[in-house]
Amino acid sequence: MIGWKTGAVVAGITIHLIVLLRAMLVEGREPQARAAWLLLLLALPGIGTALYVLFGEPWVSKRFRNRVAQASTQLAPFAPKFGLADGTIAPFENPFSTCAAVAGWSAAGGNEAAVAHNSDAAIDMIVADIEGATRAVHISFYIWLGDHNGTKVADAVCRAARRGVTCRIAADAIGSHAFIRSAHWAAMRDAGAHLCATLAVPFGLAFLAGHRLDLRNHRKITVIDGRITYCGSQNCADPAFLPKRRFAPWVDILIRYEGPVAHQADLIFAALWTAETGEDLRAATTVSVSPVHGGLTAIAVGTGPLSPRGAMTDIFAACLASARQRIVITTPYFAPDPPLLAAIVAAARRGVAVTIIFPRRNDSRIVGAISRAYYPVLAKAGVRIFEYRGGLLHAKTLVIDGELALVGSSNMDRRSLDLNFENNILFRSAELAAQVGAHQDRWLADAIEIERGGIAARSPARRLLDNSLTIVGALF
Repeated sequence: MIGWKTGAVVAGITIHLIVLLRAMLVEGREPQARAAWLLLLLALPGIGTALYVLFGEPWVSKRFRNRVAQASTQLAPFAPKFGLADGTIAPFENPFSTCAAVAGWSAAGGNEAAVAHNSDAAIDMIVADIEGATRAVHISFYIWLGDHNGTKVADAVCRAARRGVTCRIAADAIGSHAFIRSAHWAAMRDAGAHLCATLAVPFGLAFLAGHRLDLRNHRKITVIDGRITYCGSQNCADPAFLPKRRFAPWVDILIRYEGPVAHQADLIFAALWTAETGEDLRAATTVSVSPVHGGLTAIAVGTGPLSPRGAMTDIFAACLASARQRIVITTPYFAPDPPLLAAIVAAARRGVAVTIIFPRRNDSRIVGAISRAYYPVLAKAGVRIFEYRGGLLHAKTLVIDGELALVGSSNMDRRSLDLNFENNILFRSAELAAQVGAHQDRWLADAIEIERGGIAARSPARRLLDNSLTIVGALF
């Protein structure tokens, strides 16, 4: 008779071998990540097996996948359909077509937009639009704090709900953990708002029926009456960002859009809301949004763990490949997959002036180190690298040739590329791109350029650590 100890060892070895085989058989994984997982599983069998079960794949339960797919299918026919004038998106057909393939709808013309001057001004604009709402307010934030700005928005929602506006409010269950348990959340519920803590984490082994624990709803969406939307990097919080105050001020960007693209953003919100709550929002998203003559062309696109693998990378790469003269990028978290890194390097090598602005102080020491590990590759290709000194530069912006821009919630790291639910808007407008560019210029004015000599001066120990972390980044 086999003793329990021997049985436990046999079971452990069997599970380990099954996980090893799974790591080899899973489709769509890049070779670098597969090799990293195999190395970890062979070097640390017990710990590696546990880590793989928890974080090895961006798994989502079949039930949740089906709910999202059903909601998306139901809502897709309600996307606005407006024809674009000839030449509206030329020569940027590829970026817009790539976004359309992911989003399930085409770019729409006839939009108006403006960039908020700063984070506080952005919150004031949102509050003013909530005060003017007559039909519906849809809001989703990754982080919502009970500070000055967070309270202002919550109070505005309460007032809107009390006067009969349908308010649907979503906040990530982990990112907004404290706020969801606060009196502000309860006050919105008592006022009549419909609330949802998205991607809640079940207790114990119940998570196996849900989703990978660290898959988060990183989206920042505000839609007013289906005709106004906001998109950018800003959470519902003060720039002081008290949970991580030593990195303050957090420097963000938020753009207010009015027109058909707001309807698209509403559908992105509605798909996840329906999957989470079961509420059918088809009637609620049947909104007539008239395009403005001569307005800018834009497309809202949502990505996440249920998108085709590499969808966000494809969007970034398509934008980068369309550049002819200049690219300016800001991102706080830079841990690119090989195709994204290759797209940046290729643009610089073919003569495009590529500038990337990172924060000098990063709230994630690991991602900050991974970012710096890529500096030599970027610099060798001709990319100019800057580090912003005025706080944590949290804005995610990509401006191409002063004409095309992608602004939203997606960072250039593995979490945004493969794991988190994200939302972005791609637009073509020299005027609006100039407004985003003006913010980038201000950030550049308070940044230092990292010269090649400084990059090469890293000690061997530092290079070893940073380069090792790039391997860890591939695991997730």
